[in-house]
Parts: sequence; structure tokens; C-alpha cells
Amino acid sequence: MHRFFIPPKECHNNPLRLSPPEAKHARSVLRLREGDCAVVLNGAGKELLCQAEKVSSDSVSLNIVQENNIDPLPFEVTLYQAVAKGKAMDFIVQKAAELGVHRIVPVLSERSVPDWDEPKAAAKVDKWRSICVESIKQCGSAWLPRLELPMNPRDALTDARQTELALIATLQPDAKHPREHIDAYSTEHGQAPGKLAIWIGPEGDYTPAEINTIRTGALPITLGPLVLRSETAAIYCLSVLNYELQSHH
Repeated sequence: MHRFFIPPKECHNNPLRLSPPEAKHARSVLRLREGDCAVVLNGAGKELLCQAEKVSSDSVSLNIVQENNIDPLPFEVTLYQAVAKGKAMDFIVQKAAELGVHRIVPVLSERSVPDWDEPKAAAKVDKWRSICVESIKQCGSAWLPRLELPMNPRDALTDARQTELALIATLQPDAKHPREHIDAYSTEHGQAPGKLAIWIGPEGDYTPAEINTIRTGALPITLGPLVLRSETAAIYCLSVLNYELQSHH
């Protein structure tokens, strides 16, 4: 069944109307026809089962047949991702959304990219948000990750204080398996952490000074003996955290 995205503020009408680009895609690429069934996701926990009512070259209206409220994951993971070069960051954002990440905070580290001005940063975030929309349509998630404007490591560290457990992937010798930190938190607090932060460095990792700064608020975890690309590390960490936390909640 085809899936579409309509923001929450535009989901109050019946029938629903797809945006012109989405309508053109539905008709020309997906070959949507009147009477076909479809799913509309609003990115805020609502799944709308619909039937195509009217399909034209630049307009598609969908009649709501059933509304389903989808619970979020019982834990929230925020990815503090050093901005990767080229299309690697697009890939990271795509896979993070597919893995159910709650928030994505791009981090401007010394080894990632030059400082961006506000228009450039906002344009990048808009592009990444569009990638997230396509990802939730692909995987069927009713929850759209929140994308923040890029931050420097110190500001991101302040932002991460709202989480209950913060971790940083590192090759430093005192790094532990993520499970050890999750189990220790669960033992101390009587329940698994509900809000987590995971820090992933850029190509070449964060600088020693940045690692020292981040480690004032994050515990070191190991990803094994191999040196992983930034995009591989992000997928690894989010997958492991999903696995561990689902067993605790």
C-alpha cells in the first residue's frame, strides 16, 4: 500500500489533499488511481487509512476511512552526529530515521565541515528533513524525527543535558560495551533510561579536545576493535541501542 506524508496541521480536513509534488509523484510514478487504498502519515503519531477520491495531473484527494494512533517507541534516542562530508550525512539521516531516532542534532566539529552561515545551515536542515519524510514513508513510521540546526560541540553538550544517559563512541581504552552503561543505569534507577544521547564523530573522529569536552557529559562506549566509518558507526550504535533498550522496556 502506498504511503504519503501530510503535516499534522493539514490533516484536519476530510478529504485530505496531497501537496502538488506528492500528487504528481502519486499519479505519474506510483500510478495511483481513484478508489485505490493508501496510508497517510502525519509524523506526529497518526496513521490515516485512506481511499483515493479524486486523482488528476496535479491534485490528489484522499478520503479518510480510519484513523490509528500509533504509540512512539518507549525510549527516545537523540543522535549527536558530527556533520559528515559529501552525501554521507544524507545517508546517516536516512538510516537514523528508519531506525526510529527521536532527534538528530548535527554537530559542527573541527574535522567535519567549515562553519556555515545561518541560511546555509537552514537549507541543509530542510534537505535532511525531506530525507526523513521519505524515510518514514518507506518504513511506515508514524513519527518524524526532529531535526535541529547545527551546533558546536559545547552547545550540543548543553543540549544533551536533557537526556538521562549520554554515550560517545570512541576508541579510547576505557570504553565499555553499551550494555554495561545501560545495565548500570537500570540498576541505579530501577528502570532503563528513557532518554538517551549518542555521540558519533566525523571522519578522523573528534579532536582530543572535543572528546575531552564531550566526555564531561557522556560515557565512552566501544564499537569493537575495528575502525568504522562515521556512517557505519551511526547505524551500528542506533541498532545496538534499539536492541538493548527494547529488551529493557
